[in-house]
Amino acid sequence: MNTIDFFEAYKAKNPSAITIGTFDGVHVGHKKIIENLIAKSEGLDTMLLTFFPHPRMVLQQDANIKLINTIDERIQLLEATGLNTLIIYPFNRKFSRLKASDFVRDFLIAHLNLKKIIIGYDHRFGRNRTANIDDLREFGEAFDFKVEEIQAKEIDDVTISSTKIRKALNEGDIATANAYLGYEFMLTGTVISGKGLGNTINFPTANIHIKEDYKLIPKQGVYFVKSMIDEKTVFGMMNIGTNPTVAGKKQTIEVHFFDFDRDIYNEKIQVRLIERLRDEQKFDSVTQLQAQLQKDKQTSLQLIQNYHAE
Repeated sequence: MNTIDFFEAYKAKNPSAITIGTFDGVHVGHKKIIENLIAKSEGLDTMLLTFFPHPRMVLQQDANIKLINTIDERIQLLEATGLNTLIIYPFNRKFSRLKASDFVRDFLIAHLNLKKIIIGYDHRFGRNRTANIDDLREFGEAFDFKVEEIQAKEIDDVTISSTKIRKALNEGDIATANAYLGYEFMLTGTVISGKGLGNTINFPTANIHIKEDYKLIPKQGVYFVKSMIDEKTVFGMMNIGTNPTVAGKKQTIEVHFFDFDRDIYNEKIQVRLIERLRDEQKFDSVTQLQAQLQKDKQTSLQLIQNYHAE
C-alpha cells in the first residue's frame, strides 16, 4: 500500500476508485466497505481518503475525543486490507471552508484522478457539510466519474460498531470490543523507566508511554495480553491504573511479560489485549499484592493454553 501524507505534491498516475472516511478502528464494518471497494473497482486503483487530525479536534477543539487507533495503528491495519493507496489529508480550518465543487474539482479530480467513488448514503462534505450524495452524483456527471452508494445498513453497522467498541473499551469489556474489531485491541507506545517496584517483588514490568493523548485507553484493571518482540509472541499481564497499594496517583500502563528478561527500555512495542482479568485493587500490603499477582499469573498461564488450543 502506498501511503501519502503530503497531499499537495501528489498526483495519481492511474485512474482511481475511492472511498472517504475516518475509518477509526478499521473494524469489521470498515473492512466490508473496503472489500466492496476492491470488488467493484473495475480495474481502477483502489484508494482511501482519510483525515488527520480528526475534524472534531480542529473544528471543535475537542480535547476529549478519544480514538480507537492512533494514526500509525490505522495505517498498519489498512495496509493489510489490499488497498493500493492511502491518502492522509492534514485536516485544517482552511480545508473545512472549501466549497464542495472545489473539493471535487481541485482534490478528487486534479490530485486523485477520480473515476469512481463509493460512499455512504449519509456522507456530507464541503463547506458547512452542505453537499450530499445527490450533489456528488451531479458532480459525477460534470466531471465524468461514477458514484455508487454504500447500502444504509452497512453504514449504520459501521456507526453502531464504532459506538459499541468505544463503550466496551470504556467498560473493560475487551471480548466485545475485539469481536467488533475483528482483531485484538492494541496499545502502542515506548517503554520508559518506572519506579522499579516490580523488580522488588519479582514482577518486573515494562512501563508503556503512549504519546498520543487522543488514544482511547480501556478501563483500569488487569489484562491478559501479548506482544510481538524480536519476531516472537510474548504473553504477559498488564495493569492499567494508579497502583493504589503503593499510593500511586498518576495512571500508568505496565506489562509483566512471562519468561522474558531482555532489556527493552526506549523500544517501541505494541501490546494486544486478549482478556480482562479483574479490576485494579488496593491491598493492605505489598505482600498481599504479590500474592494476587501470582494468582493473576496462574490464570494467565492457563489462558495461554486455551489460546493455543483455539
